[in-house]
Amino acid sequence: MSTQEHPLGISFEFFPPSTDAGRDKLVGVRDALASRAPRFFSVTFGAGGSTQDRTLNTVRMVRESGFTTAPHLSCIGSDKGALRELLSRYREEGIDSLVALRGDLPSGMGGGGIGQLRYANELVEFIREETGDHFEIAVAAYPESHPQARNLEHDLANFASKMKAGADIAITQYFFSAEAYFHFVERARALGVEAPIVPGIMPITNYTKLARFSDACGAEIPRWIRKQLESYGDDSEAIGAFGEEVVSRLCQRLLDGGAPGLHFYTLNQAKPVLRILDNIIA
Repeated sequence: MSTQEHPLGISFEFFPPSTDAGRDKLVGVRDALASRAPRFFSVTFGAGGSTQDRTLNTVRMVRESGFTTAPHLSCIGSDKGALRELLSRYREEGIDSLVALRGDLPSGMGGGGIGQLRYANELVEFIREETGDHFEIAVAAYPESHPQARNLEHDLANFASKMKAGADIAITQYFFSAEAYFHFVERARALGVEAPIVPGIMPITNYTKLARFSDACGAEIPRWIRKQLESYGDDSEAIGAFGEEVVSRLCQRLLDGGAPGLHFYTLNQAKPVLRILDNIIA
């Protein structure tokens, strides 16, 4: 990772832009967030490789900031040969960090298209077998349980298996309950997980989009937050101000409670993240 890290261990996630205008905008977002000396940036990966080239191109652009940039790598829809080729390509590019995920099935893909590796722990094992310790590997964690998990106990066991397979760090799905995060960390530690578990943070800027994202990924929006956001209607300024207050308090509570850092899901926007960072202890 970069030697210029922010003392909080902050990091930022981008998605690959689909247009030239989006790419130009992201350059400015990258520069604004790079000014906060992140531990790393990450770049998402489309299901089944749908954005593989855009992911790499975005990684190249983000790395121009001088900070470590980790592409997301999904095993769903890819065979070992394709993954091996991609890992080799990343090594040639000088990339030494990855976010290893199971991923989701692309629309219309049947069970036969899942691929040779079905779960993230298998992907982590494969990366270690192929590349040794070349990559620092991050995996996902779900404080409120993965939406497809049988139950919380099963989900915790799956998480522990990913870490024991060779992951170095975990990044959580976003959440709005600090208690959910602390409970998850406590349970993970009881299962022998010692690596850092970094809370994922989603700034609140648009209630409709947030509700849609949350319903899809199983992230709980507390009723009091939903009701307050609903009361603002289309008042984006009020939504942003309230969201900034709520998320800033959440971040401070997490840091005060011992969280090792913060990973922001930026949605390719800088201002909401910067305002939150300005509100918490530097």
